[in-house]
Parts: sequence; structure tokens; C-alpha cells
Amino acid sequence: MDQTITRVAIYPPIGIARVGNSETDFLYGPESPDQGTLEAGQYKDANGAIKRQAARFRLYGYNAAGQVVREITASTAGDKKARRDRTTGRDQTTHIVWSAHLANQKSAWYRFNLALDIPDAARLAPEKLGLRNPAVTDRRSLINDPGRQTISGPSAQPVRFESGTVMGQPVYLGELRTDAAGRLLVLGGRGSSGTWDTSALHTFGNNDGWYDDTSDGPITAEVTIGGKDVPVDPAWVVVAPPDYAPAVKTVRTLHDLIYDVFVRNGQLRRPDVVSFPDHIEPILRRFCDLQWVNHGFAAQFGWRGPHHFMGPEMSERLADPGHTSSELRRQIYAAMRYRPRDGASPQPWPWIYGDGMAVPAASELQHMALSPTQDWMLQQWAAGEFDVKSQRTAYPDVDKAPVAEQPDLLTRGALDSALADAFHPGCEVTWPIRHDTMYMAPFRIRHRADSEPDYGPRLTPDRALSAYGPLYGQVPGGLTRWMAVPWQTDTASCRSGYEHTKGLGPRYTPYLPTFWPARVPNHVLTEEDFAIVNDTGKPDRDSAFERRGVWIRGLSANYPEALKQMVDHWYALGIVEARPYTGGDGKFPDTVLVESRPGSPFDKAPLNRNLINLHVPEAAGSSAPGDVLGKAIDAVARKYGFAKESIAAAYYEKLEPHREEQ
Repeated sequence: MDQTITRVAIYPPIGIARVGNSETDFLYGPESPDQGTLEAGQYKDANGAIKRQAARFRLYGYNAAGQVVREITASTAGDKKARRDRTTGRDQTTHIVWSAHLANQKSAWYRFNLALDIPDAARLAPEKLGLRNPAVTDRRSLINDPGRQTISGPSAQPVRFESGTVMGQPVYLGELRTDAAGRLLVLGGRGSSGTWDTSALHTFGNNDGWYDDTSDGPITAEVTIGGKDVPVDPAWVVVAPPDYAPAVKTVRTLHDLIYDVFVRNGQLRRPDVVSFPDHIEPILRRFCDLQWVNHGFAAQFGWRGPHHFMGPEMSERLADPGHTSSELRRQIYAAMRYRPRDGASPQPWPWIYGDGMAVPAASELQHMALSPTQDWMLQQWAAGEFDVKSQRTAYPDVDKAPVAEQPDLLTRGALDSALADAFHPGCEVTWPIRHDTMYMAPFRIRHRADSEPDYGPRLTPDRALSAYGPLYGQVPGGLTRWMAVPWQTDTASCRSGYEHTKGLGPRYTPYLPTFWPARVPNHVLTEEDFAIVNDTGKPDRDSAFERRGVWIRGLSANYPEALKQMVDHWYALGIVEARPYTGGDGKFPDTVLVESRPGSPFDKAPLNRNLINLHVPEAAGSSAPGDVLGKAIDAVARKYGFAKESIAAAYYEKLEPHREEQ
């Protein structure tokens, strides 16, 4: 193979960092799809603060044939003495300068109510398409842009993004570091959100007067080898909210979605042969893994449930391409959501809300569906057209993989741990990410070279999707600006089993459907119950294993109060972590995912608080909303027998995107 490097590329092309409030500790984001999770207790520091997740970027050199030659690290960089290639004798002295430009544009961007690329958006009232903070005429004052920063060398001192302001208030967005090999580390903010004018929080996504310290922006590098500049393919970083369930992957990950974008436009190919262990088993496993973050999934797909695909006997049947299992495979495939057949029905799988979610349901986009490529692979599997052997070797440690495979592992490692569930708006990024105009190449965000135009006082669907809209070259802060401000209000609002009083009854479940349980859990196994499960001398272990606590049980049932509590105490919530079951009797899974003990003030709440999420539209226009909500709670508790303490009643703007403002 030709060892001459003609091009360098940064990997992963999209890196995911996450905020955290630890002053001392951080951790690395996932770098391989095969990577395990950290041991329990490693996601918070000794003081109970959540560690920031760093996105780590690497450089890979390619030859003229497009083959990976090697990773370029500090071992080949910065040495004043010329380094000579042993074969050719050429000077290989390498110099690297990393650059990054983080920004937060949320407060200056447009309001989010629905994804603008779905038919439902055409019915949005004009005021729903307007600017956030419309009374602020100096729009630049709403943008936190500390500018481009550079760093070089191994183990370099941190370079901070701390000069940016929002309405004159300094807001730290993070910092750059390098590791011992000279790879770039991007750490984001500390989860700090605030208001510049004492505005109250009232909604999931568009709280005027507020800011947060999430961000995103371009990653670039200048590389010279042997005194010659080498072109470098750039990357992008997204600084997102914390991952409260790092051991769980959602059914349709961000990698699944973006891969499908480029399969459908012809730039990437579908697998030549569908492999059960590579392509099918991961989808089915994710259904089962959601048992640890949603009680509805636990009942059906969890340990020894009727659709526990990971049980030994079931796994063997599912991996059988023969006639014996053909009807089982076909029924599982037929159970997956097919919108022309299913419309707004909540019954098909997966039981996750979609981009058009509203109460009551009025759109076939009420619930999400698998990507077309995932659907095609399952269709091949149902037909028996699949291989029972893996086509790839798993590498939990990227550095132990062949160098040619490392770029793809890094790409998928970052994006498999991000969500492509309901873009309403989502957790890390939202709906523009599914448009190929956003990219310069598969998975690689297109950078904008010039300034961005003014899109006017309203961003209509037609303007957003036009050739002159914001779905082409991206500016710093361009991906996260569509997200909720502050992020905590959406995290507090993405729950399960939303319903109004007319929809309650014997067919109502408070557990399903759900929003983003793989990042924002709904129902969890507590430490106290796991202690019972793990003690073979206890008589009530089955009950303890079945019992789940509401993850946000520490929040007030009063919605505005809950939003403020989340802003103030988001780090006190538990992290769903992997623990070993040591009973040794096979009664429960070898690995159990357990919520770490919540911190104060969330550690004393009853397990069922905020279980039932009751949407009360009448409260929106009432002069005494508290009275309206109280009467609704009383009526529901009396008629259906729910405990009053379990009911969280509110007017949830998130659920009525088409309601005209009062």
C-alpha cells in the first residue's frame, strides 16, 4: 500500500460532548459501537456532580487511493528533528494545530413547535414561526459567540470559550484540551442556565429571557507533513445535555438515521448481505434494553416478558433462517410501524412518540417508525434472506482495531449514543440533520464560509426548506439553535403516557408511548429495590424487580415549579448504571441497570409521583388554572382510582402545537 499521505480527515465527523457540573472530573464519550459502559458510580464525581462528557477527535492520513495510512498523533508531530520514512527516506515531520468554534444561538433563533419539514407544520399559526425574544432588537446580543480557538501539542493547557455573553452576561461554553497523543478534546459547559430579566419558565422549549450553555460548532485542523500543507476534512461537535442512561441505546439511533439518508441518496450502499448479529439483533436488543428506562417496555420486552428477544430460546429461534421460525419472524416484522397502514395508532412498534405528536392524536406522525434501511433489513430477515454469521469483528477498544477500521468505529461510536427519536425537538439535534443538504459528505456537516442571511421575522416551512434557507452550510451554533431553551425544560417535559381526561379509561397506560427514555428515563429500578433483588434471602424479590420508580419523581407536580426545579437541580437526578446481579441462581439477568441514588432535594419523593401526565387544555385559557387543574385531578382520581399523588396535571404546550396563542 502507498504510504504517501495526500489527505487527512478528522474523526468522528460529528462528535457528541455533554454538559456536566463537576469542577474536576470528565469522561470520554463512546468511541466504538462495541464499547461497554463505565462501572457504576463513575458518571458522577465524589461530590455528586455529573462529569462532563468530552468529545475526542483524531486525525487519519489517507493516500491517493483513499486508503487509511495511519493515525496522525503527537508521536509524529512537533519534533524539531526531521522524521524520515524508513522506506522512502522522505521527511515526515508533522505539525498539527487544532481549531474549534463553539457558539450558542438559541435565544436569537426561531421558536420550535414542530419540525418544519413535516406536513403538520403547514398548519402552524404565524406566531408559532416567529423569533424567540422578539422584543430584543439587537439580535447579536442574544448570541453567545466567543470566537474561534486554537490549540496544539500533547497534553496542552486548556483553552477556554469564556469571552462570550448573552445580553451582556458572560456565559462559559467550555474548553479545548489535548490528550497525551495530541488528540483534540472538546468539553462543553457546566449545565448552567439562567435569565437576564427574571422571566419565569412556562414551556418546554421557548422560554424568552433565558439562555443555556449547550453549543455546537466546526472542528478544523492545520496539518503539515514534511513541510507541506495537507488538506484536512473538517468535523463538527455538538455539546448536548447529559446522558442519564448511558448503557441504553435507542431503537433508531442518530447513526441509523444519517446512514439511511445517504443510502437513499445513493452515496452509501445498503449491506450486501443482511447479518443477524450485525444488523437484526442490535435492533431487537434495543427494544429489550429499554426495559430499564420504561416500565411499559419492561412488561413486554423485558426479562422473561412475552417479547424478550434476548432470552436463550427466543434468540436461537430468531437467528434461525429456516421455515421453523418463519412465521415468528414475519409477525415481529409485521408488528413494526408502517404508516400507510397504521396512521396514528399507538399499537405498532416501537412505542415511541413521533415528530407530529399531539394530544389528541391527529397525525400519522404521532409515533416514530424505524428508518427505511432498518425496515428493509428486517424485511430481508423476515423472508429468511440473512446470514447467521457476523460480517465484522467487534472492537470495544478502538485502538486495538485495524487502523483502516478505526474511522468508521469512531463515526458510529459517537452517533449510536445519540437519538433520532421524536424530533420534537429531540435531545442532541433535531430535524435538519435528516437533510442531505446539511452535509459536504456522508456524516460530515457542511461548513458555511460566509455570513448567514437574515431569514426574516418568521421562518416558514417553505423558507426553511428553500435553497436559500438554513439547511445548507452551517455556522457555529447552527445545529443546537433549534433545540429547547433552556435544555432542562424539555428534559423535564419528555415523559410517557401523556393523555387528557377524555382519553383515560381501562385502555390507558401511564407508561406508553414515551419520548426519549434512552437518554431521559421514565421509570427505573431503584437502588433500594435492587438490594432486595440481589439478596437471595429476601422473600419479595420478584415484586422488587417488577417495581419501578418514576425517574422525575423528585419534581413538583406543579409544571412551572418542576421546570424551575430541573434548572436548579438537574445534576441531582439519578444515572441509570449497570450493576452485576450476584445471586448466582439465574433468577434475574446477570447485568441489571439501576438508578443511582438521587441527590437532595429529590431523594425523599414517593416512587409514583408524576407517573400520570394529565394534559388539561382548559387550564391554558383559565384565569384560575390551579382550580381547573385541581378539579381535573380530583375527577380522574375519583373516576379511575389513581392515587392523587401520582397525577401531574398541567397545560403542556408541547402537546398542542396548533393551538392559537391567547
